[in-house]
Parts: sequence; structure tokens; C-alpha cells
Amino acid sequence: IEFIRSVYYNKLEFTRFSSSVGKFVGFTEYGVRNAAAWNNDPSKLSAMKAQKEVYCLNHVPGYYRAA
Repeated sequence: IEFIRSVYYNKLEFTRFSSSVGKFVGFTEYGVRNAAAWNNDPSKLSAMKAQKEVYCLNHVPGYYRAA
């Protein structure tokens, strides 16, 4: 299971957090600057890493039962 949070503006993805990578990745100049700032904030990184357990792992069993 992988948690991904992407940030878009005008249908263009400029930043993404992936739980498998464990950090933010920027795709535009603005996104790279934001990703660098967010990656230097340990509380932001730990909060995003915790989202996998909070959101994904708690909801997956319900989806499997429904299928």
C-alpha cells in the first residue's frame, strides 16, 4: 500500500509526497523549492508518513470486504 499526496495548480502537478519514497518531490521550479522546504521540516515529514497508517491501513479492510 502506498500513500500519495499530490499538489496541483492549473492541472499541473508541482509537488508530490509518496510514502514509498518518504519525502516530497518537486516537478516544477516552484515545486522543487516547496519540496526542499517541506523536506527540511521534520514535523511535516513525520505527519505525512503517518498518513499511510491513519488513512490507508484503516480503510483497506473495508474495501476488501466490499469487493
